[in-house]
Amino acid sequence: MELVALNTEIIAILMLLGLAVLLFAFEVVRVDVTALLVLVMLGLSSLVPDYDGLVPVRFLFDGFSSNAVMSIIAVMIIGAGLDKTGVMGTLASYILRYGGRTESRIIGTISSSVALISSFMQNIGAAALFLPVVNRISRRTGLPVKRLLMPMGFSAILGGTLTMIGSSPLILLNDLLLSANRSLPMNVETMEPYGLFAVAPIGIILIAIGIAYFQFLGHWLLPVGSAKGSAPEPLQYFRDMYGIHSRTWEVTVTKSSDMCGKMLGEIESHGRAGWILGVSNQDTTRITPAQDTEIRAGSVLAIMGPSDTVLPYAELHGLEVAAHLNKFSEILSVTTAGIAEVVIPPDSQLIGKSISELQFRRRFGVRILSIYRIDHVIDENISSVILQSGDTLLVHSRWQELTAVADSRDFAVVTDFPRETFRPNKLIYASVCFTLAIGLILLTALPLSVALMAGAIGMILTGVIQIDEAYEAISWQTVFLLACLIPLGLAMENTGAAAWLASEALRIMDGASVWQVQFALGTLATIFTLIMSNVGATVLLVPIAIQIALGVGANPAMFALTVALCTSNSFLIPTHQVNALIMGPAGYRVADFLRAGGGMTVLFLIVTISLLNLFY
Repeated sequence: MELVALNTEIIAILMLLGLAVLLFAFEVVRVDVTALLVLVMLGLSSLVPDYDGLVPVRFLFDGFSSNAVMSIIAVMIIGAGLDKTGVMGTLASYILRYGGRTESRIIGTISSSVALISSFMQNIGAAALFLPVVNRISRRTGLPVKRLLMPMGFSAILGGTLTMIGSSPLILLNDLLLSANRSLPMNVETMEPYGLFAVAPIGIILIAIGIAYFQFLGHWLLPVGSAKGSAPEPLQYFRDMYGIHSRTWEVTVTKSSDMCGKMLGEIESHGRAGWILGVSNQDTTRITPAQDTEIRAGSVLAIMGPSDTVLPYAELHGLEVAAHLNKFSEILSVTTAGIAEVVIPPDSQLIGKSISELQFRRRFGVRILSIYRIDHVIDENISSVILQSGDTLLVHSRWQELTAVADSRDFAVVTDFPRETFRPNKLIYASVCFTLAIGLILLTALPLSVALMAGAIGMILTGVIQIDEAYEAISWQTVFLLACLIPLGLAMENTGAAAWLASEALRIMDGASVWQVQFALGTLATIFTLIMSNVGATVLLVPIAIQIALGVGANPAMFALTVALCTSNSFLIPTHQVNALIMGPAGYRVADFLRAGGGMTVLFLIVTISLLNLFY
């Protein structure tokens, strides 16, 4: 290949690239600020007399309208819309039910699920859709989100290697091969396009290795985050103030239980070892059930209380205790329900009335656990208590019902709680919009951004998510990080810096074996995808790879595939779209990616090159 001469433009862009890498590595400023700085410096280069700049100013802000950035915005809105309907909560419940609750099993289940989805849609889309799922699982299990999001993100990237439509480089590859056929020498056989599942053997093994990587090494590689099982500050306050232990147990009423055929009020009148928060019979599941709710054989109860009272209580009354919440895992999750303090103000119309008279559970949908009055706690015979001004009610409720209580002038809710509005009635609309987006991606030639935006705007127009909620769902740090770095990749191409790096690296490899050249090509593709878009790296390197293969007597199609796969080897720094997406929500630092991504990068490269030579 023709050598590229080093010039002033190339030196300037390499210096700017080095500055960006240093700022990313040492986190002198936030990563999005670093990206903005790079963007501004590219623009300032146009001040040089008679020079159009490292990137022409008219192209400087193209990143904000790029297909990748707009796709990320759209998929965040779609993910938030699905979350509003309860879909993501249900998916989280299934993962916990069938995948277990230990860190290793949860990581394995999440990773395999997102990898499979990522094989048929863009990896950034799969990662964005799973982001709310992982957040819910983290809150339910006490596992720090830092321990879960990186394995999920890496698996989303690896899932893109399973099919030829799983990542942009693989989608581009066949077009690049057909284009390269026109310039092949007469004595060289033309290259055939790869089939949909041509890379599946490599993708399956890469995904398996990626999951195993975190299964066995995640304990040392992943950031620690907050301590597992530590009580959040509000719960600790409730424990100290009221003696409330927030652990909820799920028990099943056996046929031999003395509770069979009794009403809930009758059972509670005999004293309590905890609070019965929910009752699930064959046909219904009720939170804050009324006292006339019948308890039957097979009924499932949700009881909140400490183990030293709940477990003996269960044994005494013939109740089978489940290891984890199943029936109530979603409806009693911290994102859906919890404990709050409610004060009776002086002008409340409830003053002078008893709890039983007011039918608190039926009327307000809340379960009173204790009442704090002046200097003592009332937690016995609560139904007979006459409310007074200033009484503080400790209640358990779904946030949806508590929102209605907070809007009433008869109460003053003093505990901060999530006021999210869930719209399960919009599930059909959300499903249709999501299916529309996926269908447009798979069945039409529309750009990914247009297809996903069609689904996003559909959710907004049908009321699945409000426009203000859509704005809140977007991670603007991610948007600015990617949009500001895209011009850097453009500058690498326009100035010839990318071509210079490629020519220099391959010049050094002159006379090396086919394996060595292929490994160097894979390494070069890995480096390029870290500092520019994977699409740009693929477009630049595939023609070079084909010429190199012809020069060393190797299979040009296989060398081209090497580039297309290795441009997905993006684990070291948060320049890849998926890494940028998870960085903010998890609070990752660049050092976290370097520590966990270093080994993954080396493994990916070695395994990919080995399997390419084995299968092709």
